Amino acid sequence: MTAVQIAATAVFILVAFGAALALFAWWTSGRIKAALPPQGRLIDAGGVRFHVHEEGEGPTLLLIHGLAGQMRHYTYGVSKRLASEFRVVSIDRPGSGYSVRPASMSADLSAQAAAVASLIETMKLGPVFVAGHSLGGALALTLAVEHRRHVSGLALIAPLTHLPDGGHVPSAFRALTISSSWLRTLFAWTVAIPGSIAGSRTVLEQVFGPESVPHDFGTRGGGLMSLLPHHFIAASRDLQAVPERLPAIVARYGELRVPVRILFGRGDRLLDWKINGQALADKVADAELELVEGGHMLPVTRPELTAAFIRESALQARARQAA
Repeated sequence: MTAVQIAATAVFILVAFGAALALFAWWTSGRIKAALPPQGRLIDAGGVRFHVHEEGEGPTLLLIHGLAGQMRHYTYGVSKRLASEFRVVSIDRPGSGYSVRPASMSADLSAQAAAVASLIETMKLGPVFVAGHSLGGALALTLAVEHRRHVSGLALIAPLTHLPDGGHVPSAFRALTISSSWLRTLFAWTVAIPGSIAGSRTVLEQVFGPESVPHDFGTRGGGLMSLLPHHFIAASRDLQAVPERLPAIVARYGELRVPVRILFGRGDRLLDWKINGQALADKVADAELELVEGGHMLPVTRPELTAAFIRESALQARARQAA
């Protein structure tokens, strides 16, 4: 066999292997979507087709999930515990879950906050009390800073509030740092799914630790959604867009005049409570920080505690407004 023939054979094998991986990604995506269909309705607002789930009646709560997550982090056990007293609106952030974000739209915090503000206007929710988990906390803060008339208060659960020293990215999210859009897409549709399956135990131990991963997180908690290629691409864009806007938002924390309460697990392995909890409380007048035993995924591992925290925060905000 000549050198040309060897090269051609190698190329053919690589293409065939890539095609097989893409076919596996397509098949897996179909299975996941069939097992985890949309929970709510679709609403067009701010250039995004939002997936929105509503339950209960009363004052409105808006629940925003974190990086690589979706609304099932809240519908797992938090939202139903609040629905007896509140109208609970859980959303998939732009590009996450079943919310569709155009490829041309920026993934930075300001762009996402503008889209959420448009959703609040479209649904006539505001001013609304907002709960945000992890990256959803950063988005909630951006919403309160840049669209303050839409926000009556904030309950932040393990929120990202400051950039880590040296731009450190937790190893659980290292695969999301691919900066090239075409390479990110190629990765998402080939090796991302088998790679994620192979490394799932290590990743979940960091994301959930020191607490255990619930046995039904993949289904009831929506964990399997993170395997979807479009979900990987959106999460990668979200992560890499954070440094574009977060420093400017941090500089405006002192402008916040709405009630802010922060909940952190002392054992959080993704975000340090001192850097992201205490540092925020030090910058915001009358902000309260509450520390509990647990890790990063409190809405899933401690839904009763998280719901009680959101409820108490919302009631305090209402009492402050009435005073």
